[in-house]
Amino acid sequence: MYDKSYHYTANLQACTFLVTGGAGFIGSHIVEYLLRHQAKKVRVLDDLSTGQLSNVQLFEKHDNYEFIEGDIRDYETCVKACDGIQYLSHQAAIGSVPRSVTNPMYTTSVNVSGFVNVLKAAQEQGVQRIVYASSSSVYGDENTLPKEEAKIGRPLSPYAASKLTNEVYADVFSKVYNMKIIGLRYFNVFGPRQSPKGPYAAVIPLFIEGLLKQTAIYINGDGLQSRDFTFVENAVQANIRSLFANQTAAFNQAFNVAVGQRFSVLELYQMIAKFVNSKQQPIHRDERVGDVKHSLANISKAQKLLNYQPKVYFPEGLQQTIDYFKVKYETGDMRQEI
Repeated sequence: MYDKSYHYTANLQACTFLVTGGAGFIGSHIVEYLLRHQAKKVRVLDDLSTGQLSNVQLFEKHDNYEFIEGDIRDYETCVKACDGIQYLSHQAAIGSVPRSVTNPMYTTSVNVSGFVNVLKAAQEQGVQRIVYASSSSVYGDENTLPKEEAKIGRPLSPYAASKLTNEVYADVFSKVYNMKIIGLRYFNVFGPRQSPKGPYAAVIPLFIEGLLKQTAIYINGDGLQSRDFTFVENAVQANIRSLFANQTAAFNQAFNVAVGQRFSVLELYQMIAKFVNSKQQPIHRDERVGDVKHSLANISKAQKLLNYQPKVYFPEGLQQTIDYFKVKYETGDMRQEI
């Protein structure tokens, strides 16, 4: 497993936190960090529609941990979850560009209406700071590389539109209600506990599972599309640094969360195949609707205003992720309580 010893802020023992979507991939890693560093209270709100019950069970032995099963589309649930909370990490969302193309209504209801519910509930309950998950998809048809926060284009999918709308609402709430809100534009986050299951699974766990189990692996298009693959530890760091950012210039802003390096999907496949000593070849198929061709982040704004600095780079993070899945398939049980 990867090194969880990094500590990004002062003592957390007097602080209370809500992590929406805390049963999900990124959310559960944020919860894990907070509990490891002895936060006074860590509450999770998740409806388990895409989150995993096994992730919730990781933390049950902690007296300072509380789980609420509920939907952010219900306002009263959000109000209850925000009661007594100082810091809110909003990770709850319906991810996946293809899923949003198939069902844009569902994506919008959770990602937009649910987000507004969380913002208003936090304002009503006096939450001090909100950090929310945005996405690199907001750059849309803006082709300039590397991506800079001030230069966005038109969204290419309903998912991208929902995340861009989040940023608009965050800006409005910051101004109208005088709230401290920070958005994080994730670039292809990966790592342990990311599920390879379902029709909308991310590429890295799909490739790893396919190569380990010797099942068919598909690459959309020619595989030359490139991404700034970002290990989950870096996303956790960005969340913690944002929750405790003390530069006023950081408030009501969105920041790239990435490494500043890009690899093609073919390079990704070849690296995984080398790590697991496989000669299996992928199957190419049509490109996906709504996908961008290349993605690379300029992270200088986050470095300057959040003191963010990637700790785990792509090859190292990929190896650690593969090691996680190897253990999973060898033992059939990846529950690793903290």
